[in-house]
Amino acid sequence: MTLRIAEGASASEIIARARAATPEAFAPNGMPRNLIAGEWSDVGVPAPVLTPVDNTVLTAVARVDAGTARAAVRAALDQHREWAATPLADRVERVSLAVAAMSGERDLLALLLAWEIGKPWRLACADVDRALDGVRWYLGEIAAMLDGRTPLDGPVSNIASWNYPMSVLVHAELVQLLAGNAVIAKTPSQGGALCLTVAHALMRRAGLPATLLSGGGEELGQVLVRAPEVGAVAFVGGRSNGGKVAAALLDTPSNSLAKRHFIEQEGLNAWGVWDFSQWDLLAGFLKKGFEYGKQRCTAYPRFVVQRDLVDKFLDMYLPVVRSVRFGHPLAGDPLPDLDFGPLISAAKADELRRKVDEAIRGGAVPLHRGSLDRGRFLDGQDTSAYVAPSVLLAPPGRSRLMHAEPFGPVDTIVVVDTTDELLSQMNASNGALVASLACDDEELAAKLAVDLQAFKVGINRPRSRGDRAEPFGGRGASWKGAFVGGEHLVRAVTAGVDGDRLYGNFPEYSRYPVV
Repeated sequence: MTLRIAEGASASEIIARARAATPEAFAPNGMPRNLIAGEWSDVGVPAPVLTPVDNTVLTAVARVDAGTARAAVRAALDQHREWAATPLADRVERVSLAVAAMSGERDLLALLLAWEIGKPWRLACADVDRALDGVRWYLGEIAAMLDGRTPLDGPVSNIASWNYPMSVLVHAELVQLLAGNAVIAKTPSQGGALCLTVAHALMRRAGLPATLLSGGGEELGQVLVRAPEVGAVAFVGGRSNGGKVAAALLDTPSNSLAKRHFIEQEGLNAWGVWDFSQWDLLAGFLKKGFEYGKQRCTAYPRFVVQRDLVDKFLDMYLPVVRSVRFGHPLAGDPLPDLDFGPLISAAKADELRRKVDEAIRGGAVPLHRGSLDRGRFLDGQDTSAYVAPSVLLAPPGRSRLMHAEPFGPVDTIVVVDTTDELLSQMNASNGALVASLACDDEELAAKLAVDLQAFKVGINRPRSRGDRAEPFGGRGASWKGAFVGGEHLVRAVTAGVDGDRLYGNFPEYSRYPVV
């Protein structure tokens, strides 16, 4: 069968729809603008943006410099002071208008995500829906959460990764706005600028004080973290960049670690298997775990398995891996129901392939090495950003896959003989966001879970980021600062009348102790 892009879903058609829906946010040449001081501006130097779907130029973004970012932050402070004095009922009304407008453009936002970051249609829709449904929940709960609390002294600065522009970044901004703070967001360097431009145009139409900037992380990050006008810093990304954000906070003359911060970084989330027999249950969880090619902070790329169960585990697990469907996210009519599309870039795909080869040369056993021949692609399509699933047994200790998450469809399996080994191997990355134990004896699993360095631990089920009523954070090097989710997110971006004791993972020199 010859595949073709679904009718009306080509990149040029979707970008034309975005420009028609929010013309004020695009320059005459079609390039998305920056949102500064409440106005869309053409300032910045154009830089091309490739789509990982087929490695072609999708658009260009206008990258601003540090001086422009500093001026934008100062303007955001003026917006913040006005917004902080706005009655809650008015804030609720305006955020509700923005949510309704985004709901009306849900399919457009999802299709932009498909082209910009390679999300399959079903998962792109879920990203948009989760963002809007989450904010609707906060709209009903915000009054009680704000009892006795006030906005911060300055706007919240948001620096987020590319993988969840709506359900992480836009969702957080809308809650921060509900709490009375103006918001600043930097578009991720690797994707999401078009979707975020449309979303912020709809936010601005609703009268929300939002700033949106495109630019280099090194240059803009310093401004968006260290500027004295910024009341809080929210970061989502990897440990390398997260460490730079933390260092920038520490290196601020006013000791900006006193500044509110929540820095989410990755960890190697592990699933341990011990005295277990419910293989059909586990198979369903592991198939779903391949969604978006495991390019998310709560993916499980490490399995630590009791030696006596390795054969049964592989009998269940390898057919799951072979059943995963991947390819061009928009090739087919109707749109295909895929588990994942490309990685975020050809460079990231090449890097991951090198890590796999390095581990095998070091002694890892390749239990499964998928082929792109099994993917769904257009004839002649550039597939350089795609990686087929791979499974490696016993990665060597010096391998980069041993201690860090691959952020792609590559799993590693480690075999152990004791529960002490199980815990040690599950804690290989000095902290994680989630972990799970597959164990028939749930009492034993609960005892083992106490020693896992993960914020959330599931017993015979996976854990996810979660929002609404459930807090989210990390242990060890996977997180710094206030935990978020539900009331904790609102507390992180507001001040208490009699001071604060925030729930979080703070360094000992912070004035916000763990509670």
